[in-house]
Amino acid sequence: MRVAECASDPAQSRGRRYEEVGRVVRGPRDAFQRDRDRIIHSIAFRRLRHKTQVFVAPDGDHYRVRLTHSIEVAQIGRGIARALGLNEDLTEALCLAHDIGHPPFGHAGEDALKAAMAAHGGFDHNGHTLRTLARLECPYPRFDGLNLTWETLEGLAKHNGPVTRPGWALSEIDADFRLDLSSHASLEAQIAAVADDIAYDNHDIDDGLRAGLLDLGQLMEQPFVAANYRAVEDRFPGAPRDRLLRELVRDQIGVMVNDVIASTQANVAAAGVASVEDVRAAGRPLGGFSAGLAAEERELKRFMYANLYHHPEQLAAAAAASEVIGRLFAAYADDPRLMGEDWSSRVPGEEGATVRHIGDYIAGMTDRFAIDRYADIFGRDAVPGALAHA
Repeated sequence: MRVAECASDPAQSRGRRYEEVGRVVRGPRDAFQRDRDRIIHSIAFRRLRHKTQVFVAPDGDHYRVRLTHSIEVAQIGRGIARALGLNEDLTEALCLAHDIGHPPFGHAGEDALKAAMAAHGGFDHNGHTLRTLARLECPYPRFDGLNLTWETLEGLAKHNGPVTRPGWALSEIDADFRLDLSSHASLEAQIAAVADDIAYDNHDIDDGLRAGLLDLGQLMEQPFVAANYRAVEDRFPGAPRDRLLRELVRDQIGVMVNDVIASTQANVAAAGVASVEDVRAAGRPLGGFSAGLAAEERELKRFMYANLYHHPEQLAAAAAASEVIGRLFAAYADDPRLMGEDWSSRVPGEEGATVRHIGDYIAGMTDRFAIDRYADIFGRDAVPGALAHA
């Protein structure tokens, strides 16, 4: 079996939630190309420019943020999709949109929102991605949301596999437009998920070295990294270390990409699938790393959590970010007028709906907007020192 036989076909899309009649056709684009373009032109996508990837409100201009990370994921995902004969536009749309639901300050902000909203269903960034794209982003006169195709919404909902216990945000979208949450997603969605892993595994090494929170000695304790670095040194003897490290990152991305291509081809052949519906019914993911590289990648992740994501400086910044989000939420709950006329005028009457409305407002903030609103309420001197430079 060839992987290309399992590609998603925009001509066979299950359609959009709302029929778009009488619309102006803007160029010769198919359904998935329009989805990608709607995502790129959305306000929510632009806000990723000032949302944390790894470093909260970083001092330097060269660290990655959610926007640059999403673009890098899209480059990797599209390259893999092209090599496999999958639909590049659907893959790219999924890669570009996958982090749109992240609140300010990354996972620290998400944890703070989850705690603040615990009595009313909590918060998770993947469900909020769907909520943002299908409900909150409203540029069109006749319907809420971007009205993306079923395949794009399905891929965003299930890119990490079937969803057996969806949170409230995803449940609401699924109730309105059934996404078959119990099955696997398309190969395009599976490739988008592994492209995300490849991007942050390697680019976070680059940023960690730049920040001085990682050093080469630590990295060389990882067999996967050490083997690739030795190969780079052999090819470029005497080259400056900073250039060797950047070559290392490129090489590791290449090793991972080639592994995904070969592994996905082998999995598709072994499973005997011949269509996108066969992929959904396969009972296991078919796109991803080989077993050997998957084990090495898991070990690399453990190293990154221990040495970068949970570095004392990172934990201090995360604690400061959690304080900002928690106190903002409490302030808005006490006096919704602090959100401004647009949001306060639409506060629902019911408590649970109000909590979720406040969550929507905060989740849409950029890092620096959240810090500025915090300063407005509590004073600039009250901004935690770890965030004060933003």
